[in-house]
Amino acid sequence: MTKQTFFTLLIILCVSILLTLCFIIFTCAGSGKAGARSKTETQIVIEPELEPETENDDEEKEEQQIIYGSANTQPRVSHQTSAVSSSGLRHIRGRVNTSEINPVNFENPDIEILKQMGADPYLISFFSGEQFYKNADYDRAITEYTASINRNSDFPASFVSRGNAYMRKRDYNRAIEDFSRAIRLDGTKAEYYNYRGFARIELALSRNTGEFNTAIEDFTRALSINRNYIDALINRSHAFYQTGNFDRVIEDCDNIIRLEPLNAVIWNRRGSAWYRKDDDDRAIRDFSEAIRINPGYATAYRNRGNAYQSKGDTERAAADFAAAQRLQSR
Repeated sequence: MTKQTFFTLLIILCVSILLTLCFIIFTCAGSGKAGARSKTETQIVIEPELEPETENDDEEKEEQQIIYGSANTQPRVSHQTSAVSSSGLRHIRGRVNTSEINPVNFENPDIEILKQMGADPYLISFFSGEQFYKNADYDRAITEYTASINRNSDFPASFVSRGNAYMRKRDYNRAIEDFSRAIRLDGTKAEYYNYRGFARIELALSRNTGEFNTAIEDFTRALSINRNYIDALINRSHAFYQTGNFDRVIEDCDNIIRLEPLNAVIWNRRGSAWYRKDDDDRAIRDFSEAIRINPGYATAYRNRGNAYQSKGDTERAAADFAAAQRLQSR
C-alpha cells in the first residue's frame, strides 16, 4: 500500500466518523424539541381543576369586601346653585361629587343575587340604601344606611352615603356628624373633607351666620391631600368669597382655570372678585371670557354690564343688560 493510498483511506474514515457524529447529534436535538413542545401543549390543554368555594372562607369574604368598597361607577352628581351677592354679582355655591365616595361597583345591584353570593349583611343594607338614594327616597335610604352602620360601624362609606342623604334633606348638622365619623375612620380621603366643608357652607348659609372658617379648613385639608382636587378649590373659592377675602378667591380661581380653562363659571367668579376689588377692567376681561366660552351665560352679561356701568360706559352696560334679559326670557 502506497503512502498516497493510506492517506486517502484515512481521510475517508474521518469523514465517515464525522458524518455519523452529526447524524447522532441532530437526532437527539430533534427528539428534545419534540418532547418540549409536547409537554408545553399538555400544560395548556390540561388545566388543574379549581377547588370549590367554601362558605367559611374568610379570605374570600375579605376579597369581596375590598371589591365592593373600592369600585366607583356611581353617576357624577354636583350640587350647583346660584346666589346673588350684595353687589348684584352672581356666583355658584359650590360643587360636590358623589361618585368619589359612593363605592358602587355596578349600576343596579341585584340584592337577591348579592345575598346568594354570601355578601355580608352590612353590605346588603348599604347597597339597598344606594338604590333608595338613586330613586330619591332619602328616608328609606337613611334607614338602610343606618342598618349597615349598626352591623358594621367601621365601614366609612355607609356614614358618607347617609351624610349625602341628610344633605338632600337639608339636615346639615347630621350630615356634618356623619362626614366627621367617616373622617375618624379614614382621614386619608380628600373627598370626605370636601363633603364636610360643603355641608358646613350650606349650614352657614341656611342660618345666615357667616361662619365659613371651619369649611375653609376642611377644603384646605382636602387640598393638602390632593392639591389638584378641583371640587375643593371651587368650594374654597366660594367660601373665601363669602368671607370677603377676594385675593384668595382670585388665587383659587387662578388654579382652577389652570386645571379647567373652559370653566365659564369660574371666569365669572374671578371677574366678580376683581369687581369687588374695584378693578373694573380685569373684571370685564374675565366676564368677557366667560361669555366667549358660554355665549348663553346671562349672569356673565349682567355682571359685565355692572362693570361697564361702574366705568361710566352706559351704552355698553345697557347692551349687556338687554342681552342678559333676552337670554333669561328664553
